[in-house]
Amino acid sequence: MYGVETKRINEAVKNNPDKFPASYMFVLNKSEVIELRSKISTTKVSAMNRNSTKVFTERGL
Repeated sequence: MYGVETKRINEAVKNNPDKFPASYMFVLNKSEVIELRSKISTTKVSAMNRNSTKVFTERGL
């Protein structure tokens, strides 16, 4: 959306957790990931991903 790779955002969260308060992002549970995949055919989110799927609010990014 803002021209930033997901990989870079995840690195920023890992390296600077204090800059990303809980109100800026949340983690999807497995059923939410499956529902997301069924609604958005272009998503690359895998239900079998070992890492939890983080979702950011617009303010969080």
